[in-house]
Amino acid sequence: MIVRRFEAGDAKEVSDMIRRNFLEVNIKDYPEEEMRELADGYSPEKVISISRQGHTYVVGDEGRIVGTGTVQCIEGSLNACILLAIFVMPEYHARGVGRMILETLEKDTLFSCSDRVELHASITAVGFYEKMGYRHMSKNKEANEDGVYLMEKVLS
Repeated sequence: MIVRRFEAGDAKEVSDMIRRNFLEVNIKDYPEEEMRELADGYSPEKVISISRQGHTYVVGDEGRIVGTGTVQCIEGSLNACILLAIFVMPEYHARGVGRMILETLEKDTLFSCSDRVELHASITAVGFYEKMGYRHMSKNKEANEDGVYLMEKVLS
């Protein structure tokens, strides 16, 4: 498997992979209607828009994209960033792809220039991020009103 920067020509394949995650993985933990709305919102154009606001990477295996993730600065902050749109092809879950993406994002200059990094984790991903050193921002380790867990890693 190889990790490389996202290119605009990857947008459809990345969009399809993200949509599959919402409709095959996250749908087990969240209301179907919400997952369908999120899936519909992750068009190739949205993927390109996200990539223009930060640094997006993809993981490729045998000519197909099997993972993606983005790091971007938090608006208005000079020393904090956020990790966004981290997804792995459903059939590649638990095969090290998520770790590859996260390790790549953590080597990126936007990440290394930050004192603190945030991410929003789904129910499915919380355990993975905990293993990778991210901690809950909520003292009660509770999800927010959208059912997402706000997590962070303090770097300094």
